[in-house]
Amino acid sequence: MAKYLAQIIVMGAQVVGRAFARALRQEYAASQAAAEARGRAGQQSAAASSLTGMTLQEAQQILNIATLTPEELQKNYEHLFKVNDKAVGGSFYLQSKVVRAKERLDEELSIQTQDSKPSPEQKQQTPET
Repeated sequence: MAKYLAQIIVMGAQVVGRAFARALRQEYAASQAAAEARGRAGQQSAAASSLTGMTLQEAQQILNIATLTPEELQKNYEHLFKVNDKAVGGSFYLQSKVVRAKERLDEELSIQTQDSKPSPEQKQQTPET
């Protein structure tokens, strides 16, 4: 009886192990495909997130920005920076979060402008009329 029970447990563990390994391989392949789809801009954005310690979404939430425009960014930054100034009873911690969010969004804007400019190779390929 114990022998059959041990065999059932071992077979069950093998089945679960194989299923887990297959799911892990599928998730890895999906992750690689998503990374390729994001391309170079996604890699730069991820690098900026790791450098600043803040994701793009977190920075947008802090500064209350839906669309990433320099005007809206500057307006919201100035307002939140003044409101959280320690001299008027604000929080230095929140003020520093506002500064870091602005830095992160400025970095994202620079990445977007780099991607929108044609590279020198693309300029040479376009025929002049």
